[in-house]
Amino acid sequence: MKQTLAPKRTGGRQAYRPLRWLAPAVVMAGIFYFSSRTGDDLGAMLPWFQRWLPFMTGFDWGHLAAYFLLALSFEYALGQQSLRTAVKLMIIVLCVLYGVTDEYHQSFVGGRTPDIHDLVNDGIGAAAAVVLTALPPIRRRWAALLR
Repeated sequence: MKQTLAPKRTGGRQAYRPLRWLAPAVVMAGIFYFSSRTGDDLGAMLPWFQRWLPFMTGFDWGHLAAYFLLALSFEYALGQQSLRTAVKLMIIVLCVLYGVTDEYHQSFVGGRTPDIHDLVNDGIGAAAAVVLTALPPIRRRWAALLR
């Protein structure tokens, strides 16, 4: 009879910590995908979004939402460390730096141009996420999720 060793236990959630980095990778891939669409492609998508969000007249809100999600995903990937103020500031900087690369990438896409207003919206979205998770009632629940 062949004996097999039981898998080594590494402390529950700790074993899955590297998988948390999939969250920011997926969000960045989504941002890259939408940034790769031409102006005409995005224009064709707008009516679909307007069915769900009738007040929407353009994709400026998309930068806010995308970088809000990116900041949350970085916080999730970093776990308990993301509760520290210095780390929250680093997350905002990382999001804005990714926004710079995104705007540069858009300069190569037809019908798209880099826009400083988009970069400002990226930073606002990221900052809103880290401020939201710093609010005491939300921070307690967020900290429990990050364990």
